[in-house]
Amino acid sequence: MTFADRVRGHPFAVDVVLALAVLLVGVAFTGSGTATPVDVALGIGLVAPLAWRRVATVPAAAVVVVVGLAQVALTSQFLPANIAVPMMVYALAAYGPRWAERAGLVLGLVGALLAALRYFGGYSYSGGPPSYGGLFEFAVTAGAIGVLVVACWAMGLVKRGRLQREAAARERTQLLELERDQELRLAASTERARIAREMHDVVAHSLSVVIAQADGGRYAGRTDPEVAVGALEQISATGRQALADMRSLLGVLREGDAQEFAPQPDVATIPALVEDVRRSGLDVDLLTEGEPMEMAGGAQLAAYRIVQESLTNVLKHAGPASRAWVRLQWRPDALEVSVLDDGRGAAAMLAPDGDGQGLIGMRERAVLHGGRLETGPRHGGGYGVHAVLPYRRRR
Repeated sequence: MTFADRVRGHPFAVDVVLALAVLLVGVAFTGSGTATPVDVALGIGLVAPLAWRRVATVPAAAVVVVVGLAQVALTSQFLPANIAVPMMVYALAAYGPRWAERAGLVLGLVGALLAALRYFGGYSYSGGPPSYGGLFEFAVTAGAIGVLVVACWAMGLVKRGRLQREAAARERTQLLELERDQELRLAASTERARIAREMHDVVAHSLSVVIAQADGGRYAGRTDPEVAVGALEQISATGRQALADMRSLLGVLREGDAQEFAPQPDVATIPALVEDVRRSGLDVDLLTEGEPMEMAGGAQLAAYRIVQESLTNVLKHAGPASRAWVRLQWRPDALEVSVLDDGRGAAAMLAPDGDGQGLIGMRERAVLHGGRLETGPRHGGGYGVHAVLPYRRRR
């Protein structure tokens, strides 16, 4: 911390030192022996409030005004301590409220007239009627003191402007820091939600396929060993793929730039996904309508994950001998994704609060890319998932 920073951190101590310095100068200039105890008391009364010119500007200025009026009434000597008056005008302009800043200028100019009239070319209370001095001397003195007051007031306004700019800069800095912290928290929250969705989709789908294959292989092993071997091979392949997906996903959380990432699944890989689920024992058909359009990678990943999660739910909840249909309809403005089944497990897909984590994740993905998602039981049985993903996100 520099010396200037230490000084700014203790304004009252600085003003106390300033008041003592002004007081010592005033004593030195009035040390000719002509000063009376009243003059000394008035000088102290004018200078002492300078110690509170920043911490209590208006009360300190009020004390200076009262002591100044008492000086005009009680002494015929112009005291060097009167330098406190323009200094207090400066303090009012720099640190006081707006009304006090204007009042300080007016009172300072009035004080200049009173001082000129009383001590320079004015009148005297000493014996007989008041005697008037030269008008020229009075005008020059009043003008000089008035110019000093106005100059101090103007310098106070400059100081006020600088203080306001510094306060505004500090406020902007605080707001920028607050905004940066909020952006970091929002980014972290968004990333946590994204990772949670990816992990749920990868793990839930893979485990559902593994469970379906294991159940089928267990029953087939008693009558057809070759089918059981095929189920075990499918379980092995699914497990390896899930492990690779998890490593790729968790690699994002590791530090370092020398990481290799596999390409994200997209709409073009949905047929492979459907075929993989079909090998797991679910009778599922894929219908594609329209010509494929250019689509953002994030939206394509969302379409893939929606189909993946929907088929996973069919495997888990639809029951045996169920059928499913996946339809991709390329509209002029958006891709419609529908996954329907004729199973009996619609109620099991819902959590006690009315929505499963997988359904929440699908809805979040659709909304994230400017689309929408609707889910619910179908008339006549089964469950349906319908998503609309625009090719370009709406602004």
